[in-house]
Amino acid sequence: MEHTEQLERIKVPALAWILVAIAAIGVYAVSMDNGALLGNMAGTAHELFHDARHFVGAPCH
Repeated sequence: MEHTEQLERIKVPALAWILVAIAAIGVYAVSMDNGALLGNMAGTAHELFHDARHFVGAPCH
């Protein structure tokens, strides 16, 4: 007879999910965005994020 253990669910606070979402948006902005996300300040932000992409080793061109 096989014995299987029941796993307990872990409650993750809502704040943790919010922080994960913010981090995901930040990673997108730094690694993939080409200015569309930031609208009016796109030129300056693009240059800042472009340098950040080079710093973390993400391919950008």
